[in-house]
Amino acid sequence: MAQLSKIEWTEVTWNPVTGCTKISAGCQNCYAERMSKRLQAIGMRNYENGFEVSIHEHVLDAPRRWRKPRRVFVNSMSDLFHDDVPESFIDAIFAIMLEMPIHSFQVLTKRSKRMRDLAQNLPLPDNVWLGVTVENAEYLFRIEDLKSTPARIKFISFEPLLGPMPRLNLKGIDWVIVGGESGPHARPIKAEWVTDIRDQCLNEGVNFFFKQWGGFNKKKTGRLLEGRTWDEMPLVMTSA
Repeated sequence: MAQLSKIEWTEVTWNPVTGCTKISAGCQNCYAERMSKRLQAIGMRNYENGFEVSIHEHVLDAPRRWRKPRRVFVNSMSDLFHDDVPESFIDAIFAIMLEMPIHSFQVLTKRSKRMRDLAQNLPLPDNVWLGVTVENAEYLFRIEDLKSTPARIKFISFEPLLGPMPRLNLKGIDWVIVGGESGPHARPIKAEWVTDIRDQCLNEGVNFFFKQWGGFNKKKTGRLLEGRTWDEMPLVMTSA
């Protein structure tokens, strides 16, 4: 239903939706697709359909049972704003997030246009962070879609980073994550791409988080950037 996460920038994942379809370059070696097939093979209930988009109403209540504040990555195994996720179910997810202000919910999407359109009519309390994935310069429009939402915390995940990102417009952005692709077919990342984004964040006062260099063995390549880790995050207050 929910589990502690090894993803460095969150604490727990919550997957009321699983499954997705590829829409852009960053999807090519999707980790969630690989993981879904493994979970299907061992008979996990929520993955009986493999990587087909599936909703799981029995998972909705999970955040209500967490007594201590957590950072929650919403739908790490899917995309909340996929066209196959009914608006009524998106509404139900946002209602839970509204009800549980002690947690910070991190919603990350590649489907920025649907997010932009629906966000105007969704409850967006301060504990709901909206973010977009931007893997190369072709998808910079997602940042502008994000900026048009009324979310208090807005963030960008440049993961997998597949190209340079010069002259970013980071006005209105609170947090940037950068990471290289990992896994057996990982595409390369260049250090100058990472340091350039880092320097732009420093210049604009944007929190910068370097997740990983990636590659076939991401533990070996590690997380150090010029001799240190970068774990900056937005500072938010949660309510009891």
